[in-house]
Amino acid sequence: MTDKTPAAALSTSTPPSKLEPSGVSRRGFLGAGGLATAVLAAGGLGLEPMVRGSAASAATLATPAELETGDAGSISPAVVRRDAAWSYRKGMADANRGLPLPPHPDNGDEARYANRIGSYSKALPHNRFGEVDPGAYASYRAAVDSGVSGDFENIIMGGTNKLTNPQSGLAFDLEGADSHLLVEPAPPALASAEEAGEAVELYWMALLRDVNFSDYAEHPLAAAAAAELSGLSDFHGLKSGGKVTPATLFRDPFPGCRVGPYLSQFMLLPTPFGAEYVVRQARTALPGDDHMTSFASWLTVQNGGPKDGSTAWDPVRRYLRNGRDLSAWVHVDVLFQAYFNACLILLTPPDPSDDVTGGGLGVPLNPGNPYRGSRTQIGFGTFGAPGIKALMCEVASRALKAQWYQKWFVHRRLRPEAFGGVLHVQQTKNRYPAGTLHDAILRSEAAARVHDKNGTWLLPMAFPEGSPTHPAYGSGHATVAGACVTVLKAVFDESFPLPHPRVPTPDGLALTEEPDSPTLTVGGELNKLASNIATGRNHAGVHWRTDAINAILLGEQVAISILRDQKACYNETFSGFSFTKFDGTKITL
Repeated sequence: MTDKTPAAALSTSTPPSKLEPSGVSRRGFLGAGGLATAVLAAGGLGLEPMVRGSAASAATLATPAELETGDAGSISPAVVRRDAAWSYRKGMADANRGLPLPPHPDNGDEARYANRIGSYSKALPHNRFGEVDPGAYASYRAAVDSGVSGDFENIIMGGTNKLTNPQSGLAFDLEGADSHLLVEPAPPALASAEEAGEAVELYWMALLRDVNFSDYAEHPLAAAAAAELSGLSDFHGLKSGGKVTPATLFRDPFPGCRVGPYLSQFMLLPTPFGAEYVVRQARTALPGDDHMTSFASWLTVQNGGPKDGSTAWDPVRRYLRNGRDLSAWVHVDVLFQAYFNACLILLTPPDPSDDVTGGGLGVPLNPGNPYRGSRTQIGFGTFGAPGIKALMCEVASRALKAQWYQKWFVHRRLRPEAFGGVLHVQQTKNRYPAGTLHDAILRSEAAARVHDKNGTWLLPMAFPEGSPTHPAYGSGHATVAGACVTVLKAVFDESFPLPHPRVPTPDGLALTEEPDSPTLTVGGELNKLASNIATGRNHAGVHWRTDAINAILLGEQVAISILRDQKACYNETFSGFSFTKFDGTKITL
């Protein structure tokens, strides 16, 4: 597709009344007549008043057998509750059906290149240049185009590696906007200056994997990276005064991401886990442990063959300090692990009697939480700790389905490792027409340094298997990050300051206080947490900058749609979730 309609074609921050002609709200989405009228008349105050005030109208939905024999027209509370649940679900389904059908633009690379060098094809068979077999790609597209489950079994594969769950993008959900109604803008095209700029950044990330984040300010490699990135014509990384600096290097433009240490406090602080606790020292790889730097090993992996060796593990567990450490963490993390950790840290109050962790932070809940001022109640399954914790996995699974639709059925963007293969073939064989790759990457200092080090133009990978076997755009990690962090900002007081910021010692064996750190807030550090996890995949070489940034925003859309659906179902008097979005704007659902 070539339609350039922006991602804002569907904004899930739009009030429900603007999405559904009849209006959608706690009191408006149920429609007219029958039990709907009864619920409206009762003002959504709960089952008992709804039953008392609505027997006659609610009876229109009950079967004759369900009508009680005592008072004419009365029905049992159980019937009223059952049909109220049906009306809520139907009303919200109708509201989501009223969302506009958006276009899903891609970057045009699949149609542009007959040899598909600009599209994802890992695990299919390739020729000696790393170009996908046309028949295999056609079988892959046939399955994508038909959506028939059996057609995915007929894709021609190159080796023993399998494609990762393309049919997830076709799954339905019963809460939130349907995955096909959420939009991710088209990623940069293969030949574009923006794609070249993102590639240059990835080559610098590979070169700087073993440099501690705290050393960027004084390190000559970081200075060289900042200088080259600053000179690019179309690079969208965080800048200061119009230039990339060592202080902004590899950071994202979300509120809080430029403030304080590179790593979020939620990646470092000990995590209370009920009666247990988690010390955040992690298993990481030894310096210099890069993979797929020879063309033979690269091609084997592209064809679905064995991975390139194995990870050289550091025998000592350490706090995360650099890109290699962060890559190791995001290689094997549980889907919502980072945000569940943050949730536990935020919820658990400080405990001076715990001489190991000291407890958590005990951050106040969002000022809009209906139980903050209650005289008689506390939250639990709703607006309380169990409900909040469960939301992490609830939004995460839906975020993945939304992103898997984008990956397989819209964009099919090539992975950075595949781009590195195209760069290597072009630099060594001059195989493709002029303009296939932008001069910014062909003349890149970072790529030249990698070539001098390894003898190829391939992007060094932190993982022996390289990227997962699904397309690059957008990042699944980043989508889950955007969804989970949005929930955490909605339920906690995001303005709360974090006391005593900490950073790892250079050897990663301990944490020390950072006395010169500016004030860090819960909201800023949660945004930084999403950025760290998303960008950690870039440090590993498996994703692009726009894979991360736009996927975080897609995850935010998913979470907003779910929170909006849930708001309509609460019995509590609740004015709505209020928080700051990743673009810095305030929203109340």
